[in-house]
Amino acid sequence: MGLNIDELSTLDAVAQADLVRRREVTPVELVDAAIARIEKVNPTINAVIHKHFERARAQAAAKLPEGPFRGVPFLLKDLAGGNLKGDPNNWGTRFLRDANYRAPCSSYLVEKFLKAGLVVVGRTNVPELGAWTTTEPEAYGPTRNPWDITRSSGGSSGGSAAAVASRMVPFAHASDGGGSIRVPASECGLVGLKPTRGRISLGPDVGEVWEGLAIEFAVTRTIRDAAALLDAVAGSMPGDPYAAAPPSRPYREEVGAPCGQLRIGILSGRSTVKIHPDCTEAVESAGRLLESLGHRIELSYPAAFEDPEIATGLMSVIAASQARLIDQFSVAIGRPIRAEDMNCDNWALTEMGWKVTGTEYLAGVEVLNRYARKVVAWWAGGFDLLLTPTIPEPPPLIGELVPDTQEPFKGFQRSGALAPLTAPFNITGQPAISLPLHWTDQGLPIGVQLVAGFGHEDLLIRVASQMEQAQPWVGRRPPEHA
Repeated sequence: MGLNIDELSTLDAVAQADLVRRREVTPVELVDAAIARIEKVNPTINAVIHKHFERARAQAAAKLPEGPFRGVPFLLKDLAGGNLKGDPNNWGTRFLRDANYRAPCSSYLVEKFLKAGLVVVGRTNVPELGAWTTTEPEAYGPTRNPWDITRSSGGSSGGSAAAVASRMVPFAHASDGGGSIRVPASECGLVGLKPTRGRISLGPDVGEVWEGLAIEFAVTRTIRDAAALLDAVAGSMPGDPYAAAPPSRPYREEVGAPCGQLRIGILSGRSTVKIHPDCTEAVESAGRLLESLGHRIELSYPAAFEDPEIATGLMSVIAASQARLIDQFSVAIGRPIRAEDMNCDNWALTEMGWKVTGTEYLAGVEVLNRYARKVVAWWAGGFDLLLTPTIPEPPPLIGELVPDTQEPFKGFQRSGALAPLTAPFNITGQPAISLPLHWTDQGLPIGVQLVAGFGHEDLLIRVASQMEQAQPWVGRRPPEHA
């Protein structure tokens, strides 16, 4: 191997796969280097909670599929979309961990990851039931932000984001039900693309999650990795309840492609959300960058963002969905799940869900549908993209968002306060991406979010790659890195 472990850590997944294709490194060498990096950094970061090192070495030594990422090491998030048959998948919970729960089947997404040639070296930490914008489960302890280990790495894909930011692997599986790809991408200085609803199958064990709010994908360090991985895993499967129209050409061909002049609305302040000055500075700086690239920037955003009705609709759908999930897990482990098995906020949310009637649930769905129509009407008015802060504040301190037994729901509400600019696009199903374009004076990353019309990941990738080229971020490394 001509490159050492440190040099390999600087390469994105496309570059690592190119080395394998040119026979400059072997899959085993890539996997061994990733394992060494995980062993070095994980004791501090606590991003990887299940290690599959020997299996990964054996797979890398065997004949791997001739996919676009043959031999590249990869991590799966410890939630449903990361199901690999027979592997532990504990959703950040003590009750599944203690029951030695194993995934009954592999998800279509994981099968596509493997077909692409990726080698799974482990699984990443998540908040309990994936319900928080911080990754601090009682079952496994907090995942720390590589840029400042006193800070949160975000959630629910905080383990994956911390692993990628600290250079354990070039990219990792992630999922997003209200910002869970974009929030940790913002807090860890990464690219976080949430694809269009229906772009990636959630099957075979589920059709939709949270009435279509949740979608699976990854966190990456570069735009070309996001584009190439999306090419590898996109596409509906038989029986999916949603299907996004296929792109006109591979997403990888959008990287560096001309954008033309775009009309872009910018949200740099809101009456109902207090935005930290660092986040305002980040989005306004991004707006100036886009102007310098020839785009037209206007102070505008969907007026529906101010709609107070949406909170009630979200709570009905999320609470009822979680209650159903707990019923399923009770059957899976062979005993009822009780209050002492969960943190106080998740238990309170589950109890709320058990009380939601069928008509109340449908009323909540109607609220979400009305809201979505109002939001997307803004794009119908002639805008190409919306630019916002990804989250309204810098990464919070570890411990700030955890549940408080004296005030159930306080942690949940505080966690939700980080997602008012990301969750709307889980409701509409639109693609959105967080880009690492700003760092505070204290060295903390601040992401900015671009949102396109339904089905237009191609436009996001073109513009994001234009910004990446104009203001590169990939060379920045956090204090805690391999």
